[in-house]
Amino acid sequence: MLTKKEIRFCLDHMADMYPDAHCELVHDNPFELVVAVLLSAQTTDINVNRVTYDLFQKYKTPEDYLAVEVEELQNDIRSIGLFRTKAKNIQKLCVTLLEEFDGVVPQTRKELMQLAGVGRKTANVVKSVAFGVPAIAVDTHVERVAKRLGLCRWKDNVLQVEETLMKKIPEEEWSDTHHRLIFFGRYHCKSQNPNCEACPLLTVCREGKKRMRKLERQNNPTNQ
Repeated sequence: MLTKKEIRFCLDHMADMYPDAHCELVHDNPFELVVAVLLSAQTTDINVNRVTYDLFQKYKTPEDYLAVEVEELQNDIRSIGLFRTKAKNIQKLCVTLLEEFDGVVPQTRKELMQLAGVGRKTANVVKSVAFGVPAIAVDTHVERVAKRLGLCRWKDNVLQVEETLMKKIPEEEWSDTHHRLIFFGRYHCKSQNPNCEACPLLTVCREGKKRMRKLERQNNPTNQ
């Protein structure tokens, strides 16, 4: 596990690498963000943005989504994985928004998680991005980077990763760090081909050092 000094080292370098890290899901309001994050499960932000470009022109309000048959909505998002389930959840969350929240997206995690298809990660994204409430949403990038660096333990589940990061990172940096961890994992510390050779965090990264030692052994095999 990293020391406080090492954690600060990592946070500062990621801030230098990605000073403008942000949510890459295109949206104009909290409602569109909820829909976009719901659609982003098991697909990329790029794919979601391709779909929502037309979707958000066709549907502006919860009432708009409920004015069509679910099959039509499924067809609108067909290019995204799990489109049948996602379409049903969009309509269900629209019902809840209208019946429980007067059509307005709520701001607390507890209330957000009452919406169909909205789990803790999605709720944290909406809290942070739409309402400016400090939060750390743990997606695959955040979890991978946190475990590779040693910010948390490999055996930690998603909730434990979130709780550990919240303890080790100042609250006022939660939201920015969340985006920087995503950018770092998406564009640098990739799942299959992490850029360890050019990584400014290599000196403190346990997994990076392991990978580099393995690469060195492969390039310089012992003579038999």
